[in-house]
Order: sequence, then structure tokens, then C-alpha cells
Amino acid sequence: MADDGFSWLPLPHRGPGRTRPANEEGRGSPRNLVPEEADVGSAIVDCGLYEGGERRGKRIDLETALKQADACEDGFVWIGLHDPGPGVVEAVGEHFGLHPLAVEDAVCAHQRAKLEVFDDMLFTVLKTARYVDHEELIEIGELMIFLGSNYVVTVRHGEGSPLHEVRSDLEEHPELLGIGPSSVLYAVADRVVDDYAAVIDGIAADIEEVEVEVFAGATSNPAERIYKLKRELLEFRRAVTPLLQPMQRLSARQTGLPLDPRTGDYFRDVHDHVTRDSERIAAFDELLSGVLQANLAQLTVRDNQDLRRISAWVAIIAVPTMIFAIYGMNFEQMPELKWRFGYPLVLLTTLAICGALYRRFRRSGWL
Repeated sequence: MADDGFSWLPLPHRGPGRTRPANEEGRGSPRNLVPEEADVGSAIVDCGLYEGGERRGKRIDLETALKQADACEDGFVWIGLHDPGPGVVEAVGEHFGLHPLAVEDAVCAHQRAKLEVFDDMLFTVLKTARYVDHEELIEIGELMIFLGSNYVVTVRHGEGSPLHEVRSDLEEHPELLGIGPSSVLYAVADRVVDDYAAVIDGIAADIEEVEVEVFAGATSNPAERIYKLKRELLEFRRAVTPLLQPMQRLSARQTGLPLDPRTGDYFRDVHDHVTRDSERIAAFDELLSGVLQANLAQLTVRDNQDLRRISAWVAIIAVPTMIFAIYGMNFEQMPELKWRFGYPLVLLTTLAICGALYRRFRRSGWL
């Protein structure tokens, strides 16, 4: 587990969703748990109370959200955090009694996709992805979800898969939102996986360009671009593939999970999409390996062609070199020395031999 200097002081574990009594000494109200207002304001994207499939009121502050979560019977509070500091996550985790290890993961990030259950709390890590086309770069982020009976806390690191539209879309479907916190987990997972498709489309377009470049017979060498794409694809594969098992568990084996069983079919759809994306990524990886091998083969063929071309010209040039070298020697007895057409005949013979060699090499493909 990554360590960036954040340390957790163990607290008595009360189980998720159960806060300290109001009269507990030194810990009487959520106000004492809330960090500096400036830190909270910059970290919280949205905070809302949901009952009966509808949002009650507009955005509320963290302190109010914590209080309303305690008072909720049929509804829940959804707290959305983006790149929060340790103090904000500690405050939320301490109030809801979140497991220290899960809170530490949310602060430190750099986790693989996973699903963990702590008593009545479910902790999920999703890897977000965003494709920067002009740089041919895949930006991998993280999204942690804490889910209990009356709260959902989403902690997002990075710019991928913003949740504002997810919240808006979910609020427009009260029948789904009325299921409870489980619907939020589904909607968030569905958006993250849908964003994978956009990344895959971007990679597919770049791979197609590389294929055309390799087989078009261009003099450039795209090996560096191929290797970069393959490396980005490897990081993307590490983000997507581990998500298969959590989605499989959410869709098929919800026993022991604090989820509404009505969401099983929804998660099954997400699992199908993750499976499809994982297979396409694996196919792209194999395709890039083949393109890289084809590029190396093209370079080898090109080098062989250059060598044959050079060898052919050397053979052609060797004929006049040999003849003229002989005639450059100071012999007294040489043919055609006293014949008027001797030298023109030698030149014509040399040109004829060179022309015959040139035609021969052209027919054999050496020139």
C-alpha cells in the first residue's frame, strides 16, 4: 500500500453508519470533526440529501450532510469529493466509522480496482481513464466509493470521469434513485466503464494510423510511436482487467454485500461492458505486437533492398574501373593502340557491358 506520509490513529470501531453519541466527551457534534472551511470548500464537488428517489433541497455543506445522514431513515446522503486533503477524508471517515485502511486508501490513492466489505460498509475502487489524443496519452485516475445504509461518499482523484453528469442523470430517474445508495454505485461504475469506450476508440484510431504508416512503404520509422502506444495500452489494461472480478461479484453474488438485490441486473450490464473492453484491449495489445514485428520486417526488407541496390551499382561501376585501369598502364604492346577506332570501341564496349548489367539488375529487382 502506498505511503505518502499520512498516518492513521486507530479509533474504536463502531461500524459504518453509527456515529458517536452526542454527549460523548470531546466529540459532541460533527462541527468538531469538520476541518478548515477552505479545505472543505475546495474538495467537495456536491453534497445532497435524497429521499424517496428525489433530492431534498439544493447543495448542503459537509456539516449539515453529516447531521442529516444521522437523521436519515429511508434516504441517504451523497457526498462527492475531488482530490481532497487528508483532513477532509479523516473527518468523513471518523464520522461514519469507516475502516482506517479504506480511509488510508482514499487518501493515498494508487490502488488497483477492487471491492472490499467492512461490516456494513462497502468500499470500491475504480480506475478512471481519459485519452489525451494530441499526446496519445491515457491519463489514469482513481475513484473510491464508500457505501453504507444511509450514505455514499465518492472520492475522485484525477480529471477522468467527472460525476456531475452522473448525479444529474440519476436525479432524472427517481425509480432508479429510489433503490438507495446501491443505485449510486451502479451509476458511477457505469459512467467509468462507459468512459473506457471513448479511450478505446481513441486508441483504435491511432493504431489504424500506425498500420497505414507501416504498410504504406514510408521512409519514416514509427517504432517509437508503436512502443509508446503499447506502453499506454499496458497501463490501461492494468486499470481495466482487475475490475472484472468486482463487477462479477456485484452482478452475481451479492450475498453478504450491503446492496439492494434489484441492482444485480444493472451490475451485470456493467460487467458485460468491462468484459468487452478487456477483450478489445487484449486484442489491441496483440495487434500492436504484430504491427511492431511487421515494422521490423519492413525495416529488414528495406535494408536488404538498399544493400542489393548498392551491390548492383558497385558491380556496374567495376566494369569501367577494371577496363580503364588496364588502359592506364604504360604497356608498349597493347591492342588498338595504333588503330584509329581503338579507343571509341573500348568506350562503346564498356557502355554496352554496363547497360547489360543495368538491365539485368532491373529485371531481378535489385535496381
